[in-house]
Amino acid sequence: MVVNSLRDALVVIPSLHKRWSGINSVIWTTTPAIAAAMPTAAIGYHFPPGITPLPFAQLLAKGWSRPAGARRRVWHARRNNDMIIGVLLRDVLRQPWALVFTREGRGASGRFTRFLLGRMDHIIATSRPALPRDGEPASIIPHGVDMDRFHPAPDRAAAWAETGLPGTRGIGVFGRIRPNKGTDLFVDAMIALLPHHPGWTAIVTGEAVGEDNQRFLAAMQARVAAAGLSERIHFLGLLEGARMPGLFRAISVYVAPQRREEFGLTPLEAMASGTAVVATRTGAAPDLVRDGTTGTLIAPDDGAALQAALEPLLAEPARAEAMGAEGRRIALAEHSAAAENAAVANLYRRLSA
Repeated sequence: MVVNSLRDALVVIPSLHKRWSGINSVIWTTTPAIAAAMPTAAIGYHFPPGITPLPFAQLLAKGWSRPAGARRRVWHARRNNDMIIGVLLRDVLRQPWALVFTREGRGASGRFTRFLLGRMDHIIATSRPALPRDGEPASIIPHGVDMDRFHPAPDRAAAWAETGLPGTRGIGVFGRIRPNKGTDLFVDAMIALLPHHPGWTAIVTGEAVGEDNQRFLAAMQARVAAAGLSERIHFLGLLEGARMPGLFRAISVYVAPQRREEFGLTPLEAMASGTAVVATRTGAAPDLVRDGTTGTLIAPDDGAALQAALEPLLAEPARAEAMGAEGRRIALAEHSAAAENAAVANLYRRLSA
């Protein structure tokens, strides 16, 4: 259950980043399931309806209390700032906490991040390459998706019509707008392909944070306007997390064109929604997308390959529908959030005891 006092909590889920991201999507999905299994408190931003975060001050007012029937509470960090606060609570203030961190990255970590990882009681790796190399206690628990929240539309054409966007079919890329996400590769592919495929509309969601990324966004918008495609390529900006499942099931093709990625949950969310995926071989995409079956995998930073992968799906929407249906089947069989949540809950119980 979700508790209203830190004294009653066995687990605390911090979400201290104000801007929506893939990590927020994970927290949104997993927190209700964890709360159904044990007393859980939330701290920060972007929690689903029914979960009211506790005031941050409760960490100082009640953090020295011990949970009923356990030696310590669990603090589950997913970002460096979460880890920093956990280390301060446990090692500086001497409060009874077990510190857990979910590690999604496959690459090397900086010196400070490695220091923080060394202070964790346990590290959850979302894939084998994400396992730490320095001997910290760790286990592999892959991400899953809430199959009730992300599901296929009974009528995709009707779902697309409900968005209020033009055309009869949609193709999209969701996430932050910055060069490493490859948004420009998607936009350039759409400028090249959409004139040959009437009825399709492209959408880009996400926020461009900082002057450099805002200039990056403005340059893409200028190219779209110069091509006369402003009515067919739409930049929707930052959307609330509650709106994203509806967009995943409204579009017919989801594109993940990242140049670099740590894990990347959106291809799996698209598969659960019955939507075909075209993704670069970065992050977890090669482990999630079955090339030629649930979508297409291409090399990162290859605009020509992206266009070549998308063109047959735009030309033959039935092919995209078949890929989406197979993606849903595989997501149900292999990537359920229920399995992830059960494994995480068992880890919490072990660490708290």
